[in-house]
Amino acid sequence: MKKISKTVFVCVCMAIMALVLFAGCGGDGKKAEDKDTLVVAMELAYPPFETKDADGNPTGVSVDFAKAFAEYIGKEVKIENTAWDGLIPSLQTGKADMVISSMTITEDRKESVDFSDPYANAMLAVLTNKDSGIQSVEELNQSGKKIAVKTGSTGYLYAQNNLENCEIIALADESACVTEVAQGKADGFIYDQLTIYRNWQENIETTDAVFIPFQDVDKWGVAVQKGNTELLDQLNAFIEQYTQEGGFDKLTETYLAEEKAAFDELGFKWFFDLD
Repeated sequence: MKKISKTVFVCVCMAIMALVLFAGCGGDGKKAEDKDTLVVAMELAYPPFETKDADGNPTGVSVDFAKAFAEYIGKEVKIENTAWDGLIPSLQTGKADMVISSMTITEDRKESVDFSDPYANAMLAVLTNKDSGIQSVEELNQSGKKIAVKTGSTGYLYAQNNLENCEIIALADESACVTEVAQGKADGFIYDQLTIYRNWQENIETTDAVFIPFQDVDKWGVAVQKGNTELLDQLNAFIEQYTQEGGFDKLTETYLAEEKAAFDELGFKWFFDLD
């Protein structure tokens, strides 16, 4: 009996080890779970690009863009709401096939992921407190001034590289940065032009908007897992076709008509005007 029990015990252990190894091979993080489904990660906290509707469903410019691409390659789309600092890791671990989340193409990010051809501009502006008297971004670059930035954003990088004399307050989300400025706890919040314009309009009594002239124009791109050339080639072909067929013009009409008119009046370069 002792001999039989020992044999059974050994067999059970070997079976468990085999199951563990098999599970490990199936979850190596190289591919998303379903070949027929395109898994797109985005942070649903940036209307009207990435947000939720009244029922909690993903909606916005990037959502429609993702759906159009999925249709183009003959797949269903699944939107994964992902915190900003988890977007690139979601690609690296294979939890997502791509990231479409108003993400700026940077050299640092290129070390971790591959980017599609650019599809939009990413220009910066500053939301200032009315009582601060700030008229230009240069006036923030001095001791005693405080500027709020969203952690990991292009505004965060800009502040680090260009505003070394002021105090930089890094916060997790956009609304917290706006609150700091509106309440006078920070002199400015640096972020993309559209967000600054919208928050200025929503807080017209306590804030002003200062636009940054002569800045280098960064670009937004779709991020994919490093080395996924097949998906990258499909993306680039789609972006070219989608642009030529007026896809971004339709997105503008649907989600950004008022902002487009305001930008035209102010003479600002539009998001999808890459010429």
